[in-house]
Amino acid sequence: MPRIARGTVAGYIYHVLNKGNGGQRVFHKKGDYQSFISLISEATIHIPIKIFGYCLMPNHFHLIIMPFDGDDLSRWMQWVMTCHVRRHHTHYGTNGHVWQGRFKSFIIQEDDHLLTVLRYVEGNPVRANIVSSAKDWQWSSFQKRIQNFKDPLLSDPPFDLPDNWQQYVDEPMTPNEIEKLKESIQRHRPFGLPDWQTRICKELNLQSTMTPRGRPTMKKSSLSPL
Repeated sequence: MPRIARGTVAGYIYHVLNKGNGGQRVFHKKGDYQSFISLISEATIHIPIKIFGYCLMPNHFHLIIMPFDGDDLSRWMQWVMTCHVRRHHTHYGTNGHVWQGRFKSFIIQEDDHLLTVLRYVEGNPVRANIVSSAKDWQWSSFQKRIQNFKDPLLSDPPFDLPDNWQQYVDEPMTPNEIEKLKESIQRHRPFGLPDWQTRICKELNLQSTMTPRGRPTMKKSSLSPL
């Protein structure tokens, strides 16, 4: 199978995800979450980047971010991951892999698709049945957003969120929405309207993210069998 293109481009908004190695839990206590959020804040000082939303879960995290330069996303993530693994091993006296390799990412169209991804990210704790409402999960951008708390870590989205944002996030997403998001996560496929996807994939050489998985179907021969 050909390798999926992984280059990042400045000026686009990305959803970024990474999971604990083998699905293992990474954040065990309050201090673990706080330390990781502090690392994210430190990283934006070393490599400036816009963060529109985030959610830390016990064994994974989601970020919605926009790099200013082409290689900023990779450099920023490398800084965060390297520092976190070092601190994690020092604190817990462990060694080996903490995360399951390189992060996954995909570009988001700046329209209702961005709202869908932000809703998906901030609603994660509700879908996982950890809390009944996203406002009760401390380790995401949602709680501060609805409290109108000016978090220096967060940048304002490129457009206003709906007035009923809390209700919108807490409501279940449709199976189709979840399926399309998971396809983008697994394939690094740009998330947006079909015409926009086609244009972005052509411009950024991401056509491989749109092809189906597996081997192409073999065409039947027009010749009769011997």
